[in-house]
Amino acid sequence: MADFFYNHVDFTADKFQKFASKTSGDGGLSPGKLVFTNELENFTQKSYSEILRELVGKSEYSSVNLGGPSLVSLIHVAQMLPQTQYKVSFYGCTGTDETATVIRNKVAKTPLNTDNYVAIDSENTAFTHVLTDPIYDNGHGERTFINNIGASWKYTSELLPDSFFDADIVCFGGTALVPQIHDNLEQLLRKVKSRGGITIVNTVFDFRSEKENPREKWPLGQTEECYKNIDLLIMDCEEALSISGCSTMDEAAAFFKSTALVSFVITNGNKNLLAYSNGSFFKALPVRAFPVSEQVGIDMRSQPTLIGDTTGCGDNFAGGMIASVAQQIKHSQTGGFDMIEAISWGVASGGFACFYVGGTWFEEKEGEKLERVKIYQQLYLKQIGR
Repeated sequence: MADFFYNHVDFTADKFQKFASKTSGDGGLSPGKLVFTNELENFTQKSYSEILRELVGKSEYSSVNLGGPSLVSLIHVAQMLPQTQYKVSFYGCTGTDETATVIRNKVAKTPLNTDNYVAIDSENTAFTHVLTDPIYDNGHGERTFINNIGASWKYTSELLPDSFFDADIVCFGGTALVPQIHDNLEQLLRKVKSRGGITIVNTVFDFRSEKENPREKWPLGQTEECYKNIDLLIMDCEEALSISGCSTMDEAAAFFKSTALVSFVITNGNKNLLAYSNGSFFKALPVRAFPVSEQVGIDMRSQPTLIGDTTGCGDNFAGGMIASVAQQIKHSQTGGFDMIEAISWGVASGGFACFYVGGTWFEEKEGEKLERVKIYQQLYLKQIGR
């Protein structure tokens, strides 16, 4: 999807308040929260094009970023791995509108293979409009998100060719934004494992489940049998709590450890992450906390002009771990992969994403991003005593 940013939208102004939520989940706009375009249309009894025009007037969007947990993470993977030794392919869809052109033009500037990035005719490409009020909440600022899943509603398992299932590593990123893939995740994971593939799942906030069943446990697959076919599950704290139905990270970690899950990581912004491996893919690792990168924090404080935003930090974290898994598979003769090594690449990749705007860094030459991220990865290993 594409993320379109509209800056300096006053959340206290009448033109915003007329679309503001009255009760939780009613489909209106609410600072800090996301609403789907169809819900907003039902709430206001207006078309979304009319709503947007009233909110921002004739203003064009301030910037546009590539979005989507799978697209952004796999672009990072492709940038971390030598193109002569690895093929990183994205399977997904756009519509046939102007947004599709914007996305495809940006993706074309990266080494990601998009031979299986299909267009679904007569459908809008998935997008999020991000309205930003920098002075909201006494100057702390806040964002409001309006999302249209668009063509992703029509992306089904039948559109995945055999080449998808025959890859050495198969990643399912942010499937909650692709409903028909998400609802069939368990069967898709089983098919990958039946062909000997490695499965990595990185989650995204499941707005659909939260809307349908507020504060209830989010489904990941149809049953907990899904977990036994996931080699690595990567979640942020909020997602982990909602998927597990727990109230703390430690409780969520205990829940995921009690399932047949092979390994998992729970990130928590600029706080410690939790990781675990049962030893059947990565070497055994009891539930353990890992810090974020000290050097990233030092550089952000000492060089404020370098700071971009935190958009895509989680997606790049996932991409860093995926790239490390690929490297270890290629170069290890014995198996028993090193989870801490993979985490070091995840932490460095997620931290480096703070130094540019949006989730994707567009390289001037191959290897440019790898060179920069590796500096933080090496310093992180020293930080944790490796």
